[in-house]
Amino acid sequence: MTGEAPPRLIWDWTVRLFHWLIVLIIPLMWWTAEEGHMDWHRRLGMTMFALILFRLIWGLIGTWTARFGPMIRRLGSLGDYIRDLRSGAHMPAFGHGPLGVLSVFALLLGISIQVSTGLFAVDVDGLESGPLAVLISFDLGRELAEIHELNFNILSGLILLHIAAILFYRFRLRDHLVKPMVTGKRAAADFGSQELPENRMRLVPLLIAVILTAASVYAVLEAG
Repeated sequence: MTGEAPPRLIWDWTVRLFHWLIVLIIPLMWWTAEEGHMDWHRRLGMTMFALILFRLIWGLIGTWTARFGPMIRRLGSLGDYIRDLRSGAHMPAFGHGPLGVLSVFALLLGISIQVSTGLFAVDVDGLESGPLAVLISFDLGRELAEIHELNFNILSGLILLHIAAILFYRFRLRDHLVKPMVTGKRAAADFGSQELPENRMRLVPLLIAVILTAASVYAVLEAG
């Protein structure tokens, strides 16, 4: 008699750490900007820059569920996935389902725009600015500051939509998406007879991502 298959790793610890730090930092960045704590806002912005850059690199060389290639391929089944949801059928995906992929890409794009515009943004008095604002004109810095503010509203909407989707999956489809983002694992039985890819952490890609991220953060700080 064979025992139950051990849980499978879905989200490696770097993906989970990125996710929860983003959950923490985004409201803190909003609060520091609203309250005028711009020194802390800049520190948090540089932290966000490091996080999003690492995640983009990890999306190319990281674990299977972290990589963008498999996510993009999964979009090919988006139509079938939506039809299944409408009919009440739902099989948990190993990683992000097609709708989850769209959400991830939208959020990563929104955060990337927020961070990149913040690096160059200048306030109306020219007293507060991002670390790379010295490289561009004041007028361009002001335009980027306006995009920075507008994009935050869009990003906030995407975050609310993301939360709504999590609640829909939890209470309508009985699929608990938060727990695996905490533990990193799901029961193998959740995936039925699906053939699951290898999703193992490897040291060399992790070191490459960390080194590239650290070098980029250093370059930005030196340029400013």
